[in-house]
Amino acid sequence: MILSCNSCEKKFVVPDNAIGVSGRLVQCSACGNKWKQFPIKSNIEKVASNKKINIEKKQKSINTKKKRVRKEREINLYSPEYLAKKHGITLNKTVEKKTSIDQKISFGFYNLLIVFLVISISLIKGLHFFQEFIVQKLPSTEFYLNYFFESLKNIFEICKNLIANY
Repeated sequence: MILSCNSCEKKFVVPDNAIGVSGRLVQCSACGNKWKQFPIKSNIEKVASNKKINIEKKQKSINTKKKRVRKEREINLYSPEYLAKKHGITLNKTVEKKTSIDQKISFGFYNLLIVFLVISISLIKGLHFFQEFIVQKLPSTEFYLNYFFESLKNIFEICKNLIANY
């Protein structure tokens, strides 16, 4: 169907079934004018016959849907036979415990953190205990050791202040 705008006379091609018998609001893309378009008389008969055919098809599809009966499954999806056949899963087997040799020992993040802190603290305490001995044997390390322990004291004070204030 060819429509023409009332104000700018621009012409548009529209499918025949886009405009129903009761009409439709259309808008010109060139000027923006809106109007209610009714189908042309020769197309009214085509649209009406198409609607009748569509209604008959819908009624037939509704009737056929109602008549369909679901076929029950021959085997239950969760039965041990189906699971064993389809997925290789057996339910009746007892799970044997692994021996201690086969088990993988997992330390975990927090356990590893605790071990790291204990080792670090013990190394720092050992270094502090042997500080005088190390300085006697290696006099050039005195400055570095003093700086290291002063930094540790500063970090400890910062943490203590943070805990005390909050």
